[in-house]
Amino acid sequence: MESQNSKAPSSVAAKVKKEEKISNVRGIRNAFFVIIACAVAAVCIFLFGMGAPGNFEGNDPAGHPINLAGTVYKGGFIVPILMTLFLTVIVLSIERWIAISSASGKGNTTKFVADIKADLAKNNIDAAMQRCRQGSVASVVYNTLVKYKEMDANTVLSKEQKLTTLRNEVEEATALEMPALSQNLPIVATLTTLGTLVGLLGTVMGMIKSF
Repeated sequence: MESQNSKAPSSVAAKVKKEEKISNVRGIRNAFFVIIACAVAAVCIFLFGMGAPGNFEGNDPAGHPINLAGTVYKGGFIVPILMTLFLTVIVLSIERWIAISSASGKGNTTKFVADIKADLAKNNIDAAMQRCRQGSVASVVYNTLVKYKEMDANTVLSKEQKLTTLRNEVEEATALEMPALSQNLPIVATLTTLGTLVGLLGTVMGMIKSF
């Protein structure tokens, strides 16, 4: 009898649908490919746009520039490097704006929390989970509800142990969201600083060529 009773909680827990943790923050996971794409675009603009024969006297890139594009082309290899940094910062800034906007979700957060409480009061966990599809707050609530559903079916742990498990789940779900929100921001900050230094290098090189 004891062996049968001991198997009962595990069989009940096995029936609880295991769902993966979700994060509603979407964005570019690998900024390296963005940098490569921006570098290719910068080189193409530099060679075929600014270096077009029509930008120089006699339609010869070796000649004197007749407009701003030709003048910038004369800046040399520093120009595509600066353009790469500039385009990468622009792209990643737009990507972060879109990602953070999606993380804020749609609708009123206060109403969302009230609806979740109402569903839990009716013991309708599935309905509460269906509401958690947009925003970082919804993602944290969803992951917590998954664990809550599991704890609700668990007859082995005490109430205090269940509360501790749920508290840890909230902290873990929150920690899952934070890196996604701050992703690529250090790269943007680094490239911004690097762009200033490369610009100064270009200025120094230009002064050396002038003299």
